[in-house]
Amino acid sequence: MSKKKNNTVTPSRYIGEGRVIKNTGSAYSVRMDDGTVLNCRIKGNFRIKGIRTTNPVAVGDIVSISEAADDADYITAIAPRKNYIIRRASNLSKESHILASNLDLAILVATLRDPLTPTTFIDRFLATAEAYNVPAAIVFNKKDMWDNDDMMLADALSNLYSSIGYKVLAVSAVSGDGIRNLAEMIEGKITLLAGNSGVGKSSLINALIPGAGLKTGEISDLHHTGTHTTTFSEMLSLPDGGEIIDIPGVRGFGTIDFRPEEVGHFFPEIFSFSKDCRYSDCKHTGEPGCAVIPAVENHYISESRYASYLSILEEASEKDGADKYRKPF
Repeated sequence: MSKKKNNTVTPSRYIGEGRVIKNTGSAYSVRMDDGTVLNCRIKGNFRIKGIRTTNPVAVGDIVSISEAADDADYITAIAPRKNYIIRRASNLSKESHILASNLDLAILVATLRDPLTPTTFIDRFLATAEAYNVPAAIVFNKKDMWDNDDMMLADALSNLYSSIGYKVLAVSAVSGDGIRNLAEMIEGKITLLAGNSGVGKSSLINALIPGAGLKTGEISDLHHTGTHTTTFSEMLSLPDGGEIIDIPGVRGFGTIDFRPEEVGHFFPEIFSFSKDCRYSDCKHTGEPGCAVIPAVENHYISESRYASYLSILEEASEKDGADKYRKPF
């Protein structure tokens, strides 16, 4: 019986450090300090060094590159990340998926129709950004399609999220309304652009970067959902300085690694009121002396945000082996 040949390639000559600007799943484009872009691989055993994600290397990572005996370039190490955005992976064999790392800003692109972005999705994204120390903002796209009801809803949501402390913009990639304000918001920053499929991320990037030429998709008349026009994550340079990271559309946003006692920390308004709770470990689900529930009842905290909080708390508690939490009123 013949022995199985060992095809492992050992990188030998160190080249230097660079930033990952594209991830196709099987290869990574890395921009070095001199502007050179290298097409790199990762070693086969790189994936099992305690990294429980579908992608051990993410766009935005600062990585070390070495050349191997086969003349190919390999990523051999990742520098510590200052932050990242992560979500529960759709692949059940893995635990999480890193959307991007080393960010100055994470923008959630949302829409009020074709498709409708649920507030639960918005809140889960914002809570994750809070948890991993990423400044976040919301951009409502497709303003050109709004009727009076949509404008009223947009005003209500803008007031809600602005009152919490998030920057909110209303724009139209089609008419150009608000694009200048968006460009000013992201100038000089490394910005992640995320959202459901069909919210117009590619159209926004085409408006922000003349000549980008990203493919845009159609909205399903039957399901009012978008199609994935971006198939891999990529960092693109902005004309006035800064970078924007485009990622495939996200249909769901499952949170990861949240402990039940910490969930309230990731909702700024809930955390603020929780300081007046009788018990320091109050979960705000009916405990005596809770200050959060009265704040919800008196509309100091929106019911939609509180419902999002409970959904994440339930998710975290199930993973933690605790009983499910239910809305007390």
